[in-house]
Amino acid sequence: MLEQVLWFSRSLVRRKVVDMSNLEDSKLCRCLGTVDLIALGVGSTLGAGVYVLAGEVAKGDSGPSIVISFLIAALASVMAGLCYAEFGARVPKTGSAYLYSYVTVGEIWAFITGWNLILSYVIGTSSVARAWSGTFDEMIGGHIEVFCKTYFSMNSPGLAQYPDFFAVCLILLLSGLLSFGVKESAWVNKVFTSVNVLVLLFVIISGFVKGDAHNWEITEESLINVTIVTRNLSVTANVSSDYGVGGFMPFGFSGTLAGAATCFYAFVGFDCIATTGEEVKNPQRAIPIGIVVSLTVCFLAYFGVSAALTLMMPYYLLDEKSPLPMAFEYVGWSPAKYVVAAGSLCALSTSLLGSIFPMPRVIYAMAQDGVLFKVLARINPKTKTPLIATMTSGVVAAIMAFLFDLKALVDMMSIGTLLAYSLVAVCVLILRYQPDGPLEKRAGERDYLSSEAGESDLTESESHLNMLKGGSSNLQAVLHPPASPSEHSSSVVNLTVCVLVLVVCVVSYLTTYHIYSILGMEVWILALLTLCLLIFSGCVAMVCRQPQTNKKVSFMVPLLPFLPILSIFVNIYLMVQLSGDTWIRFSVWMAVGFVIYFGYGMWHSEERQRKLRAPVNGCSTRKHSKASGEKRGGGDAAGKDQEGFICPEKTSQC
Repeated sequence: MLEQVLWFSRSLVRRKVVDMSNLEDSKLCRCLGTVDLIALGVGSTLGAGVYVLAGEVAKGDSGPSIVISFLIAALASVMAGLCYAEFGARVPKTGSAYLYSYVTVGEIWAFITGWNLILSYVIGTSSVARAWSGTFDEMIGGHIEVFCKTYFSMNSPGLAQYPDFFAVCLILLLSGLLSFGVKESAWVNKVFTSVNVLVLLFVIISGFVKGDAHNWEITEESLINVTIVTRNLSVTANVSSDYGVGGFMPFGFSGTLAGAATCFYAFVGFDCIATTGEEVKNPQRAIPIGIVVSLTVCFLAYFGVSAALTLMMPYYLLDEKSPLPMAFEYVGWSPAKYVVAAGSLCALSTSLLGSIFPMPRVIYAMAQDGVLFKVLARINPKTKTPLIATMTSGVVAAIMAFLFDLKALVDMMSIGTLLAYSLVAVCVLILRYQPDGPLEKRAGERDYLSSEAGESDLTESESHLNMLKGGSSNLQAVLHPPASPSEHSSSVVNLTVCVLVLVVCVVSYLTTYHIYSILGMEVWILALLTLCLLIFSGCVAMVCRQPQTNKKVSFMVPLLPFLPILSIFVNIYLMVQLSGDTWIRFSVWMAVGFVIYFGYGMWHSEERQRKLRAPVNGCSTRKHSKASGEKRGGGDAAGKDQEGFICPEKTSQC
């Protein structure tokens, strides 16, 4: 019974072995360049939100200080982006956060990440397709909505008011385009992204030409007068403004921070670049550059549009649904709204392509590893694309867009994205403090740790016994860490990061759901927060004392460990802000995923099959000699391990 429990627990945390000598081998078509990745990242991230979000946040939360809100949100997003960039340089394979988690923290966490990424991409694709359909329908006078409500009305709870045939056709059309070839899809994406960026440049330049700096210096007295007129009040005594206190930060710094929390989601989408690892010509260089440059371009666009918008007209007059057309009408440039409409359709098109593009790649990576159904990993020999995964994901997204009211489901996208961001930051922390060459070393260790002959249990038990006997040496390693990473220092970092994540969860919960107790200075919560702060500071100090790996890659996260830790805090805090209904729906989705994993994926995993195929001579060789023979056995095991996991394949070139 104990052996079965040990086997089960080891199966959950088994990690993927990547053959570092064959990173360039791929069944997919390597035809994308750095410019393609930048266009993909900008197109996916700089969606229709730039045409709507700035007005909504400026009017309700930040006022003119929305430019600071976007700056704060960009810095928070860049922290996650830098973590993705380092992993893209270390492991340039298809799979994004799913692969990074699989390599570093184990199979169950990788499946949870991949499963939630699929959810995010499906809902994102469906919601953007419906938004595209609605925007186009609004441009032609709303005839599609009137027709569908008249003849195909649906009044069931949870379903949309009417089935959106246009959105279905749009999704299937783009899915077919992706199936036809990644090069053609990238070309279409570059065209739409270029139009979108040109329209935004027009908006920014127009805003600064027609803008008035006095709109950033509105007095509180004038805002009170506006409030009196808006409310139609007859008594003007003791009237407070509905639009803040005026100035650059009318709602205070707290309003600027609230706006930043909303603006953070405007930068979601760059992670689609990380799914292209096997379709880029030079992934270890192109992926980091693509992520960093695309986030920079998106920040400059959001910053410029929000500044132009709040300069063109007072923030309290902005229209929340269509701020840019109203702003151009306010300054007397009404025809410019047609340019804005064309730009918004292009932005929606690139955003839709950015949602559809990574979804089949994540499904393909999971199916190739055996944790999802193997049939989804088939590659079309002509187009070199995951055809079945692409069309399956497209059909599922089309059905959701056709039937469901997606407004209630959109928040579930946030959980999947934020969870992926958090895990990638954790993975960077763990990987940077492991001994040099952890992937190759892990490959060498696997044969005897995962042997089915019972030897592995003895070996692992002996290692635990030795660690218990050497408790004083472990304590010595904690207090006086070695000059270079070791197994002990790596274990200290792993445990410390786990404690740190738990503390962040507790602090996020307390500051979200017991804010009035904090404001009331209640003793119990202040004592608890103080304890959490001490533990958090101790964990950070402990991680800082440990030695980092000497292995260099083309891009590495700066200011380690502070940037990943701050990224973890921001992501977990935003996850806690989501509603209870969202977490209930998320639990249902996860329950379906666990049924698939424990019923199929756990037993068909390539890692499990590799262990079953692995010979047991690694153990016998290791037992035979304790010195040179042990090293030789480990080396042989490493070679056989890599041969058993990754077969050499020809790289597909277009």
